[in-house]
Amino acid sequence: MFRNLTPVVKNLLLINIGVFVIASYFMPGLEKIFALYYVESASFLPTQFVTYMFMHANFWHLFSNMFGLFIFGPLLEQFLGPKKLLILWMVCGVGSGLLYSGYNAYKIHQLDQEIEAFYANPSPDTFNDFVKDNRHLFKSGVYDFIDEYSKNPESKSLIQRAKENYNGIRDIQINIPMVGASGALFGILIAFAMFFPNTELLLLFPPMPVKAKYLVLFYGLYTVYNIFNNNPSDNVAHFAHLSGLIVGGILVYYWKRNRKNFY
Repeated sequence: MFRNLTPVVKNLLLINIGVFVIASYFMPGLEKIFALYYVESASFLPTQFVTYMFMHANFWHLFSNMFGLFIFGPLLEQFLGPKKLLILWMVCGVGSGLLYSGYNAYKIHQLDQEIEAFYANPSPDTFNDFVKDNRHLFKSGVYDFIDEYSKNPESKSLIQRAKENYNGIRDIQINIPMVGASGALFGILIAFAMFFPNTELLLLFPPMPVKAKYLVLFYGLYTVYNIFNNNPSDNVAHFAHLSGLIVGGILVYYWKRNRKNFY
């Protein structure tokens, strides 16, 4: 199977695995440079829109993305050619990072509005709702503070501590980095489904055949569900996955409309 690897797929596999090994064992600080941070973060660099897709959070994150590239990439590269496959991978990866950053800006804007509302009318109930929505970012001691604040809602010192908690959570949110080639991989998935929609793929769990177009449709719907479900403890960047599907779909649609670009 490895002998059938096409050049771009092989090189992408080697680069991603190599960066993971270097970052994990030799240069752990590499994430600060390569991961994609929010634009207001002190760690943000414009180059991160490219470099983030070569970083991965752990072995299984790397494995899932590289396994998808290994399965779907070679046939696409044979069909599109090395240049177009690389363009597809990079455009979907960068585009996913840009769209996710826009989505993240929207979420931070919502948070800023919550902070402004609390500053204008501080109350224990409002703060309690905020903690519930962001409970995965708080330590358990915050509930003792909520009890104390509820008993003394006019206390200036407690109100100030609540404000500091709001600002602390905002600081955490803008410094949560995004890593991984999932956006680029989802571009590969949508391209495969658009070029080979009726190709049957054998699933592992459950072990049954499914056409490529239905598999990608399921992934897309599942991703949209997770975006709207908005589980605060879910650290998967589902919007980045959806962004990869959208960017890849637009690019492939353009290529199919202009078939002379294939030759």
